[in-house]
Amino acid sequence: MGMRLEGRRIVVTGAASGIGAAVARLAALEGARVACLDRDGQGAAALAASLPIPGHSEQVDVTDPEGVKRALDAAAKALGGIDGLVNSAGIVALGPITEMSIDTWRKVIDVNLTGTFLVSQAAVPHLHAASEASIVNIASAQALMPIAGSSAYAASKGGVQSLSKALAAELAPDIRVNCICPGLIDTPMNAGLKKAPEDGPPVPLDRYALRRWGKPEEIAASIVYLLSNDASYITGATLAVDGGRTFH
Repeated sequence: MGMRLEGRRIVVTGAASGIGAAVARLAALEGARVACLDRDGQGAAALAASLPIPGHSEQVDVTDPEGVKRALDAAAKALGGIDGLVNSAGIVALGPITEMSIDTWRKVIDVNLTGTFLVSQAAVPHLHAASEASIVNIASAQALMPIAGSSAYAASKGGVQSLSKALAAELAPDIRVNCICPGLIDTPMNAGLKKAPEDGPPVPLDRYALRRWGKPEEIAASIVYLLSNDASYITGATLAVDGGRTFH
């Protein structure tokens, strides 16, 4: 294992499970001090304490502007600054548009898109104070190639992709901003999609060239690359890490 993030200070939202937890673990293995942020305060605290380099944790709802600012300021104080941010907090809701309530629509947009905006907004002053700072936002393959029944989720993640490009233009050259679009990843959020018909593999895998679920660690590897100086000339990019879904 290399030390591409040695001495870096990284904030990860949605860190208590799934992709966020995998990012926190790998970033710590690569030498970073990590602040784990999540609505699940106990989960975030347990993960932070278990990291190879013990980290910091904050309980926060990413849709709460005041709570987000407090959490980011506390993380910056605990870490001695912020060099990198990973916006991993997210939710999913699927179903026909005719059956989707306005409350569900608003919640998905609020968490996935507005949450990414609020956390980034609160982090930017701290990132400007650092050198070679980087933001990585997690969108989805649904942002690139939506499927039926994904109106709220696809819209929210498409917004994350566009927000990432806008921020890359606005914050350059001091802060790089990139976007990851995962495919079907084996996380608690996607557990309900794993039920397979009796005569074959789960239907969603038919859309994937690699014919398998992705692992959170595979997404984390791409994110750590974008956080590191190995990606020092990359900003405004969208990277599909989706097992071939968007070309197949």
